[in-house]
Amino acid sequence: MREYLLTLCITAAVTYLLTGPVRKFAIVAGAMPEIRARDVHREPTPRLGGIAMFFGLCAGLLVADHLTNLSEVFEKSNEPRALLSGAALIWLIGVLDDKFEIDALIKLGGQMIAAGVMVVQGLTILWIPVPGVGTVALTQWQGTLLTVALVVITINAVNFVDGLDGLAAGMVCIAAAAFFMYAYRIWYSYGIEAAAPASLFAVILMGMCLGFLPHNMHPARIFMGDSGSMLIGLVLAAGAISVTGQVDPDLMNLFSGSERNSVHQMVPVYIPLVMPLTIIAIPAADLILAIVRRTWRGQSPFAADRGHLHHRLLEIGHSHSRAVLIMYFFSALIAFGALAYSVNAASMWIVLSVVFLSAIGLVLLLLPRFTPRAPRWAEGLVPPRYRRRRAAAAAADEGGAGAGDAAADGEGEERVPVTVGVSGVNGATAVGHRTGTR
Repeated sequence: MREYLLTLCITAAVTYLLTGPVRKFAIVAGAMPEIRARDVHREPTPRLGGIAMFFGLCAGLLVADHLTNLSEVFEKSNEPRALLSGAALIWLIGVLDDKFEIDALIKLGGQMIAAGVMVVQGLTILWIPVPGVGTVALTQWQGTLLTVALVVITINAVNFVDGLDGLAAGMVCIAAAAFFMYAYRIWYSYGIEAAAPASLFAVILMGMCLGFLPHNMHPARIFMGDSGSMLIGLVLAAGAISVTGQVDPDLMNLFSGSERNSVHQMVPVYIPLVMPLTIIAIPAADLILAIVRRTWRGQSPFAADRGHLHHRLLEIGHSHSRAVLIMYFFSALIAFGALAYSVNAASMWIVLSVVFLSAIGLVLLLLPRFTPRAPRWAEGLVPPRYRRRRAAAAAADEGGAGAGDAAADGEGEERVPVTVGVSGVNGATAVGHRTGTR
């Protein structure tokens, strides 16, 4: 675990330190579109943040290769090299798109080629566990098609939520944390070495996102762009493919005891079918809704618009930061709920806890203008916007200095309605075209 922690810290540090110089480079290179009335952000913001994230990925793999225990992953498996090859290709396509806006079909083809490169080097789905049937071996063509489909869907699902400052990086970081716990448990508890690459991919992905988030939180100083969103989507898909199609369920020796106990014990085997879906549940739902919405209007499924879930949250009155936190909350609820269920499927407390937290999330969702106030004894520990005295002063001034203070704290800022059907800089699809940006 210490080596995983060191790899995470190195990846995060390299990504964080490089993001500042990359921002200056993006400004000089002209990868900074002009601000428009339909954009969510209010100042011209450079893209190309994926450059720093890619070098963070390289640093994480390099460090892991020189650590005693993690170096065995590189000796016994070709998956890290396969990941680096596919990541380099998809990153290069993303950089070109951030600068020159390449055609949608070219990006889609690049995503498929990147997935094919990983398949050729051994990162592919070999079998899938099916409840009630057992382990089903796949032919080479079946495994290739399933792998390519999962990579393309994950890349575009992650890119679909890249519409608010810090949203995509935070959600992927949460998903990677849950996935690391799942893969590490399979590797450590069951002694299955085939799960080690997935654990490494997840911890490196966490480092990439954590290192980039300080620069990307609202108000963002830099966007990750397609070079970053497609990259983290590919790394997330690579981990899911590794643990789903490479780990043999028979090695867990779970077929023991009564039939009922065997069913409960087999949950960790079947969870790989669900976990890759739960970690991108919200992005995948947004992807499906967007395709249906655009097709219903007679538009191309790849035509970027502003009807995504995070834009809907802004429409009903949530602030930028609160909309992001709500998306974080539901992502964590789904990912860690599935993780808890894989550990103990027979516990009713897990189901009740998920239901209770879902109810809390629904209440927060329906109270967009509710601002919690801290008790007087804790006012010194919270930001000014949550202090009762500050709120009372703002109300007494009725738009005077107190209103200005509230605006400085983020509560008094004007909320711009989000119009559905308009392309945005940050929320463009991974295979869509951003018209009018430079």
